[in-house]
Amino acid sequence: MTYQVLLYYKYIQIPNPDEFRDEHYQLCESLGLKGRIHVAQEGINGTVSGTPDETGAYMEYMRNHPLFSDIVFKIEESEEHAFKKLKIKVKDEIVNLSLPDDVNPNEVTGNHLSPKEFYQAMQEEDVIILDARNTYEYDLGHFKNAIRPDIETFRELPDWVRENLSEHKNKKILTYCTGGIRCEKFSGFLKKEGFEDVSQLHGGIISYGYDPEVQGRNWDGKCYVFDERISVPVNRTGDAEVVGKCYYCANPEERYVKCGNPDCNKHLLLCEECEHEHIRSCSDECKEHPQNRYIKEHSM
Repeated sequence: MTYQVLLYYKYIQIPNPDEFRDEHYQLCESLGLKGRIHVAQEGINGTVSGTPDETGAYMEYMRNHPLFSDIVFKIEESEEHAFKKLKIKVKDEIVNLSLPDDVNPNEVTGNHLSPKEFYQAMQEEDVIILDARNTYEYDLGHFKNAIRPDIETFRELPDWVRENLSEHKNKKILTYCTGGIRCEKFSGFLKKEGFEDVSQLHGGIISYGYDPEVQGRNWDGKCYVFDERISVPVNRTGDAEVVGKCYYCANPEERYVKCGNPDCNKHLLLCEECEHEHIRSCSDECKEHPQNRYIKEHSM
């Protein structure tokens, strides 16, 4: 059996998010979908998986809904469900940027560049290519010459920009993220901060990888995704380099695990040999934690 994974978002006012959440959960459950959906007054952000019939019925429902008639779905093939269960939560924001003066992407956002336009813009001189994701996402894969912000959560990005890029407000900024949703707010933040020329990759890395003309060119490594797959390929030209390195031995690696200490859960690129040697832990403290999952799994 084949499955499809849908990645989508829409910034649109949802009058009663709690009521919408309950109704939407019943819909998704009735269709047999699994996934993670965030709902807020500012819109919806979701990734769901199901059979083509199930995802097809969901897309038809959404496109017939008065709020989501023009919603864009990024569709990926999968050998199995990308999630173990269905979770729909009401949030303050559909992506957590936590700005005191929030950004409404329907009012201010960067220029939207198609994959071809983004690829061409990356070739220009004196352009800043800024990754809007977290360090562990960047470390698995990224565009060539992209800047790696030293952040572990999206809400840390504005302060990082103020501390590191304030003197470059006259330069052309290209920013990107997994599916495009983070850039909608982040590019608007950059414009409000005074950056003059801000553009974002429309549809994010996922759309870039599937574009038939670009085919993921200029991307090295893989793309981190927030589901059971963990990573997906982007560059389909055959010239992508492995940029990930094992946390301990520094050999090329694209295998992600979480630290065995459930109180830590740090994302670790680990080869199998180092995982066993270091008990899937990022430190001696985590290695000796009484609830270490690796120790439980291997009855040590």
